[in-house]
Amino acid sequence: MTTPLPGTGTLFTLDPAVAHLNHGSYGAVPVPVQRAQARLRAEQERDPDGFFADLPDRIARARAEVASALGGDPARLALLTNVTEGVAVVLESIPLAAGDEILVTDHGYGAVTRAAERRAAETGAAVRCVRLSPHLADEHAVRERVLAAVTRRTRVAVLDLVTSPTARVIAAPTLLAALAERRVTTVVDAAHAPGMLPVDLGGAAGGADFWVGNLHKWAFAPRAAAVLAVRAAWRPRVRPLMLSWEHDRGFPGRVEWRGTCDYTPWLAAPAGFALLEKLGAERVRAHNEQLAAHGQRQLVERTGLRPLPATAGLAMRAVRLPPGVAESEHAAKALMVAVQRRLSTRIAIRPWPGGGVLRISAQLYNRPDEYTRLADGLAHLITR
Repeated sequence: MTTPLPGTGTLFTLDPAVAHLNHGSYGAVPVPVQRAQARLRAEQERDPDGFFADLPDRIARARAEVASALGGDPARLALLTNVTEGVAVVLESIPLAAGDEILVTDHGYGAVTRAAERRAAETGAAVRCVRLSPHLADEHAVRERVLAAVTRRTRVAVLDLVTSPTARVIAAPTLLAALAERRVTTVVDAAHAPGMLPVDLGGAAGGADFWVGNLHKWAFAPRAAAVLAVRAAWRPRVRPLMLSWEHDRGFPGRVEWRGTCDYTPWLAAPAGFALLEKLGAERVRAHNEQLAAHGQRQLVERTGLRPLPATAGLAMRAVRLPPGVAESEHAAKALMVAVQRRLSTRIAIRPWPGGGVLRISAQLYNRPDEYTRLADGLAHLITR
């Protein structure tokens, strides 16, 4: 059974009366990073004029540290608030015309899919959604289904690296390479990658044309912090959602600067990576993966629920709820509320035809018995 890593018992300020098994949604900021951000905010309030006057250069330095942690060139990256914003920027920057198609999957994050639909409506393009069974065996099966949906009209593919509802890999390197051969522009929603997986952006955007990852989930940054990596050919075309005084400086400054906003999450993000490195990134990842696997086993063995295929290295796991349970948005939210109120546990449930999908996460603050209690209580809730 997974045991807590030494020295991590006081890293977080979460309510001990609640089992927080949903780190994948909002993350949790460790105490040292909270303090780093608090110092930045205090500095800002002592001299707002001076703080904002130096901000573009300080953001650039923070970006350089983030780039170093992710194996990328700071000139290829831009800091943003979250993946949803990043995808909106990307879709605004890609020219589309009537008859073009944007490819998505039914495992995609809802707000990202809606952004693709809005962009399609504005340009006369269409969104083609690839239906992927949650039980597809491996990345090869996923790749074949996605490629089978590509047509001569497909211009863009917006794909998750790790899916939010089902915790599996879609935008694997082999799929991205195959799409590049077909001249499809690739946009990777890597919301869960930084911190949870080793990331090496290298000379390209993680093998994609555009790659967007959150830093406030698994990389211990404050909310809201994310990074956008852009392939060289696209950087001059990146169009921010609003103009700023930094617009004429080009990418990445034109994307990052948005006037009077709270930039302290970005400036504190390097502290999150530093803490992860101090703890031992590989050790943290191994601990979290083993704990998530334990949690999935508890749910399967104690409730009889069907496990969804797991990907090595991920700190999230999912199980399939019975037919008739959480098949609508309303029902999924109602079950999450019931689990929170009656079991004092936070989880994620996504509606799905034929039975919703329940996702758990594992982080340093979690304990094995929390998953056992969830499994025992859930068995009662879904059979009432």
